[in-house]
Amino acid sequence: MSIRILGISGSFRRQSFNRMALLAAAELMPDGMTLEIADYQDVPLYNQDVQEASGFPEPVLRLAGAIAAADGVLFASPDYNHSIAGVLKNAIDWVSRVEPQPFVGKPVAMVSATIGPVGGARNQYELRKVVASVEGLCLVKPEVFIGRADTRFDAQGRLVDEAARRILGVQMRAFGAWIERLRPR
Repeated sequence: MSIRILGISGSFRRQSFNRMALLAAAELMPDGMTLEIADYQDVPLYNQDVQEASGFPEPVLRLAGAIAAADGVLFASPDYNHSIAGVLKNAIDWVSRVEPQPFVGKPVAMVSATIGPVGGARNQYELRKVVASVEGLCLVKPEVFIGRADTRFDAQGRLVDEAARRILGVQMRAFGAWIERLRPR
């Protein structure tokens, strides 16, 4: 099994717990699964006038191409004000307008890490609606919410909480199986 996953973090912080969660997911993936983390910090704020006048900016096309080329997308994002991180929603809004739309039929999984006790659950529930609207196919379970993330990662950014590692590993195996199930025959 060879499965390429594109990891997309909803936080641009250098010490982002969600980037750390993506790295932990990569570490816990079964053999044959690999993860590349998208760099999309240069995607501009969505503006339909820009799109109509100049087409899609190169960073948007690069991200859309990376999504299209991946076998699956793993989102890792905190919640902001009980919803999706603005940078992530903006990137999805841009990419959703590219033709062919790269999320259509794309297997998607989510993990979130926050310093709050609910671990980004509100973000994931909102993000699931957005992914459904762009016709991505969300892995329903297991859900992974890493609450109190400031106590779950060590100083080097490694996920050290055994319960979180266990459920993240279960999720990565389920994600691999989900992708295999959805692959065209």
